[in-house]
Amino acid sequence: MAQLGDVPEYWDKAKKELSAKDNILSELIEQYDDLELISRGDLFYTLIRSIIGQQISVKAASTVWSRLSEKVGEIIPGNILSRSTDELRNCGLSGKKVEYIRGISESWNDYSNYEWEKMDDEEIVKKFIQLRGVGRWTAEMILIFTLLRPDIFPIGDIGMIRGIEKTYNSGEKMSMDEIYRISEKWKPWRTVACCYMWSAVDPEPVEY
Repeated sequence: MAQLGDVPEYWDKAKKELSAKDNILSELIEQYDDLELISRGDLFYTLIRSIIGQQISVKAASTVWSRLSEKVGEIIPGNILSRSTDELRNCGLSGKKVEYIRGISESWNDYSNYEWEKMDDEEIVKKFIQLRGVGRWTAEMILIFTLLRPDIFPIGDIGMIRGIEKTYNSGEKMSMDEIYRISEKWKPWRTVACCYMWSAVDPEPVEY
């Protein structure tokens, strides 16, 4: 599994191939030439951060995350379980999200010994969505930000959709079919293209 600080070995190759296939994306790649995807090397950390980021803005998620980190210290199951529901809610978490992160913390022993690198993307998604509160988008954030899988296209991610609409359609709404058509030319490097779509909306790096 990718370690903390690892950058995908495919990153430079993907940038070259995407630039050759897609003139619009090529301009973004040139504009954000120093953009990199860096693994945290920590599945649990990314999973909890993704739960916090569900259905709220990047800015709001960052604020809640800072409060949670201050309250529990290192993001590990035991530290989360050592805090009461009220303490976790006071960090800005909804009641449901507190239930989710406590449930995930209680179940984590069952997940910590899987050989993730031997599983394909869909197998990993199926494993994670068995956890309460984890949907496909959350599992895809793990595939992108911790496992560094190269061809993930999180169609449920609002930021990515807005990036595509801004870049390819002057900010006007697009249908899912139109969005998928654009993404077809990005294969097998849709993870990389997605990172640039996020940058098109907000230059502040997305982190999970």
